[in-house]
Amino acid sequence: MSSQPLLPKYPNQLPASEAPQHPEKHSGNSEVIRDTIIGFADGLTVPFALTAGLSSIGSTRLVILGGLAELFSGAISMGLGAYLAAVTESKTYEVEEARERHEVTHMPNAEEEEIYEIFEEYNLSRETVKPVVEALKTDHDMWVKFMMDFELKLEKPALNRAWISALVMGISYFLGGLVPMLPYFFLSKIKDALFTSIAITVVVLLIFGYVKASATGCTRKTCLSSAVQTLVVGALAAATSYAIVRGVDSLKPGSY
Repeated sequence: MSSQPLLPKYPNQLPASEAPQHPEKHSGNSEVIRDTIIGFADGLTVPFALTAGLSSIGSTRLVILGGLAELFSGAISMGLGAYLAAVTESKTYEVEEARERHEVTHMPNAEEEEIYEIFEEYNLSRETVKPVVEALKTDHDMWVKFMMDFELKLEKPALNRAWISALVMGISYFLGGLVPMLPYFFLSKIKDALFTSIAITVVVLLIFGYVKASATGCTRKTCLSSAVQTLVVGALAAATSYAIVRGVDSLKPGSY
């Protein structure tokens, strides 16, 4: 028997031990990142628009009280909404998993055919796929998991997903909304507080728009575009709120 080492199947192919490593970078906390982005973005724009609008009345106390009321109620509402959405997502997965398990148990032939149909989308012949199908048929749990992953394209939610989503969304909203309100706590003149709030929020919107795009793996050009887009959306929201409040406040007392 020859003692020579086995050669690679292809002439230019390196042995596995000598092949260069190819680490793949994927986000493992996409749900947390998504909740943070949504919460912080809403927190920056909504309270900023509200405080900018209320500042047109000329009362710092009114801005602080109105801003705080919106900040706390908004954070609770966002957290509760995220919790309910996560619970609904979990329940949906459970219902679909139970239905799929019933079909695998009582209609195996139809489910087996669905596996072949799934692989047909990848241009794989029945002969190529048959060993995989036969292997799945021996393990009903893996069969059900395969159908959930590839047929329904549903990912099983983590058990603590609802609470984490609620906390991340609520806290992100609160922190984002607190940013434009800070100047009103320290500056007595409302115009100074308004302009300072605008300056701070503009900087934070640009940074946030850039960072949120960067966190999803976008190119630098896309990140810069996202920063400008985020700023424009925040500015439009604030300007609209300011104009509406200013217009309503300018009406005569008896006209509304």
